[in-house]
Formats: sequence, C-alpha cells, structure tokens
Amino acid sequence: MWDPPSTFAKATARQVGGCYIMLDLALSRLLSRERQFKDELMKKCDLSVSVVVSLIISAVLFTSAAFAAADRPNVVIIYGDDVGIGDVGAYGAKMIPTPNIDRLARQGRLFTDGHCGASTCTPSRYSMLTGEFAFRKQGTGILAGNAKMSISTDQFTIASVFGSAGYRSAVIGKWHLGLGDGDVDFNGEVKPGPLEIGFDHCFLLPATNDRVPCVYLEDHRVVNLDPADPITVSYNSKNPLTDTYPDGVATPEAMTYYKSTHGHNHSVINGIGRIGYMSGGRSALWDDETMADVLVGKARKYITENRKRPFFLFFSSQDIHVPRVPNPRFHGMSKLGYRGDAMVQLDWTTGEIMKTLEDNGLTDNTIVIFTSDNGPVYDDGYEDGTTVHTSTEESDRGHDGSGVYRGGKYQIYEGGTRVPLIVRWPAKVKPGRSDALVSQVDFLASFAAMLDVDLPKGAGPDSRDYLSALLGKDKKGSEFIIEQARSAAALRRGQWKYIPDKMSKSAKDTAGGELYNLKSDPGEQNNVISDHPEAASSMAAMLERIVEGGMAKAKGNR
Repeated sequence: MWDPPSTFAKATARQVGGCYIMLDLALSRLLSRERQFKDELMKKCDLSVSVVVSLIISAVLFTSAAFAAADRPNVVIIYGDDVGIGDVGAYGAKMIPTPNIDRLARQGRLFTDGHCGASTCTPSRYSMLTGEFAFRKQGTGILAGNAKMSISTDQFTIASVFGSAGYRSAVIGKWHLGLGDGDVDFNGEVKPGPLEIGFDHCFLLPATNDRVPCVYLEDHRVVNLDPADPITVSYNSKNPLTDTYPDGVATPEAMTYYKSTHGHNHSVINGIGRIGYMSGGRSALWDDETMADVLVGKARKYITENRKRPFFLFFSSQDIHVPRVPNPRFHGMSKLGYRGDAMVQLDWTTGEIMKTLEDNGLTDNTIVIFTSDNGPVYDDGYEDGTTVHTSTEESDRGHDGSGVYRGGKYQIYEGGTRVPLIVRWPAKVKPGRSDALVSQVDFLASFAAMLDVDLPKGAGPDSRDYLSALLGKDKKGSEFIIEQARSAAALRRGQWKYIPDKMSKSAKDTAGGELYNLKSDPGEQNNVISDHPEAASSMAAMLERIVEGGMAKAKGNR
C-alpha cells in the first residue's frame, strides 16, 4: 500500500503558500493514475511552487513505477501435457535430458507434492482456470473437437483475476475446453472462447493435436482459412466426411507417419490418423513437426510486445500428448523414441520462453510456473515406439514417467495428479525444494490474494489462498486436496489418501475403498483400510461433504 505524503512534502507545501491540500489531493489521485491533475495543480500555484511540486510528484511517480514493478510480477504458466513427475531430470529422469527445466528448478522452488486438478486434460484445465472442481459441472469430460465451451462466459476465471489487476493476458497452445455455444462453425467468428472469459488474446489448437479440426485459431478466426474451402467437422461415424481426407478405417495405408493402435483412425491428416472427421480447410492445416516452433514464436512475440506492462501468459504446450511428432532436429535426443524426444522438445520450448524473458529484462520480476495437466501415459493410440498400453504398467522401456508413484493418466492413484510443479520468481522466491501440498485448483485464489483482487461471490468456489506455500514461505501447504479421475474424486489429507469403494476397481482388497499411508507407502501398494477404519470413515465423510457441499463444508478449510 502507499505511504502517506512525507514530512518533507508536507513542510514544503506549507512553506510555498498553502498548497498542501492541493498536493495531498494530487498524491491521492496519483494512486488511481490520474496524472493529469498535475496540470491543474500547476495552474493554481506560482512558478517557484510549481517547480517544487513537480519535483515531488516526479519522485512519487518514480517510486510508484518501482513499486508497481516489484508487486505486480508478470506470470507465465508453462503447461506440459501428459508430463509425469518422473519425466523431468530434476525429479529423477535418467533417459530424457531436460536441462532447461532442470535449470528452472535450480533457480526456483521445486515441489514434490504438487498436483493438477484431475488425471485427464479437460477437467484438469477447467479446474485450474475456474477454481472449481470439474466434477461439479456437466460437459467437462474429455471433450470432442467441436464441443461447446465448458466455461461459462459469466464465470470468473484466472484470466479475470489478472484483468481486474490491470494485466494483459493470453493463452497460447492447446485449449481443449470447447468453443462456441453449440454447433461450432469454424468458417466464421468462433466464439465464445478465451476472449469471452477474460483473456485479451489467444492462439490455439481448438482441441488437441489428435483431434480435428487440425488448424490454428487466433482470437476468433481460423488462421489462413480459404473461404472457398470451408471446414466441416463431425464426430459422428455415420458422417465420416471422406471427400477431403482419407478415412483411416477404410484406408489404413494412408497413415504413413505411424499407424494407430487403438482409436485415432478417423480422418487422416498429415499421414496421421485423428479422432473425429474433417473436410476442407487445406490451406489452414497445421504442420505437426513445426507446431512447437509456431507456438514458441507466438509466445516470444507476446512477451516482447507486452514487456513494458504486466502480463499473464498461459502457455499450454501440446507436448508430450499424442501424436508425438517432435521436430526432426530433436529425433534421437532421448533414449525413448518419439515420447522422449517430444519431452526434449518441451524442454527446448521452456528454455526459449526463459530466454525471451531474459532478453527483455523480465527474468527477475516474472513468476514462471512449469507444471502439467495430468500424469504420464505411454501408448495412447499410436505406434510411436511405446510398449505399454496407456498407464496400465509403471515402466516403459526402463522409464517410469510417474517416478515412485503409482499409475498415471486416467487413474486415481498419485501418478495421475502428482505432477512436476516448479515456481521461479528470482525477486522473491528462494531456490530450494518444498514438500508442501499444493494444487493448481488453488492458483486462482492465490493470485487474487497476491494482486489484492476481491473475488466476486461464488467465484472459484474450490480455490483457496496458498500463495505463501507457492512462494516457499509455508512448508506445509494445504491440509487436504481433492484428486479427480474421470467424474469421481479421492481425498488427500496429511499422510493419508482415501479412495472410495466405487473407484476401487484395480485392486483385490478394496472392500470399503482404499486407504494408503503415503508417508510410509508413497507407491500406494498396501491398502491399510482394515487397519485404520476410523481414519477411513472420517475421510469418507469429509469427502462426501466436499463433493456435496463444497470446500467450505470441509474441516480445515481456510
């Protein structure tokens, strides 16, 4: 907050003939950036007074600029896709080199117990951006490429937080939260979208890189679309739209980059089978191999153009989601084929964003967060060299993407939501490791607290202020978090993890659910629910209160 006018300012004002009231008012108005009042003040004071007042106001303005820069940091979230906690060198990966992310970790705070909101992408992204668990709202499952937008235009989002504080904000990369209000027409203005929920700019993959339409969307328009070749999208197998692109089921030989293993065999675009059908839009098609370069170029441009004002950038990478198509310059850079090489590409992406911040003198006062939307997955639909179906086994060719934790994408176990989480802010965050329990769902309330933004009633109902934990000051973090898989939820509280009976499908001894002591059993191998029935019962009741009544109903909320 601003300090009141200094003793020097008051004394000087008294000495120059009773202009103190005017000066005090001028300083007050400076708080709301009404600098034009200075001109009004000068008209009412003689020349000598004007000189003194001008010097005082200039000093205040200089202090104001310094204060604003120090307390309104830029924020960049680099959001990996399907990146497990064991896919990063700083967390123990040996077969995938990630020097840039590792450097970010050395310069910032590395969290060992950081979580996304869900173990799949759409609900995880929804939860982070809105501060509301996705299981509370229909239409937040894994969405088709022509689904309507899952976030309502009247919802207060993380972009709204930054906008309320005077920031510019952009999302660049994968969206996968739906667009439009029903039947999306990709040939005209595509909205509502990110611009209608608080972002000022967007450059998107409308859904995912394995779903049609395979085009970029900038703000409200498809990029490079030829009106004479309009786009049609269908997710109905009775309407396969085979007039422009081959049908992978009928002509599997068209999948020349690599073939599908399950699903991913509808429209074949760039030699790769996709989910869903598309016709038209040939001039607008993306090139899978240059996708990272295109997105990094857009991020560089956005950062550079906004270097003189506070900004928020949600950089949502397509890596390492399938289809894994790293640029050929990254081929062979890991020991794990396309999946590992795509991770090397994501590391390069992270390094380029860091370099852009450095080139623009923004490193010290920019919060950079590296994290992921869910845990790892191996063979997720393509013959890309992976040998394990989805995340049904822990290790693929000697590499465990979830580290010591069980499971991965799609699963309720720790590997599904415990993801890399690194926070760097050289001006205020001391480097080191943190075991604090933190969740992306709490980003919204935490940034609102940092920027002194009051959340409207009902906004971010599941988001809590854990800014002190994210900045490394609170070593404990949250007393409890929710982990979501599909539409169901489990509860973490302290060292305990409780999974309801209805979710316990992969273990034999799951009568009444599952309970794990993560302190002694981080890999969730020993279900101890029969040994601790009271703990399980208490957590079951707490989870029910949260699911039915919200976070405020749970004991320990703050």
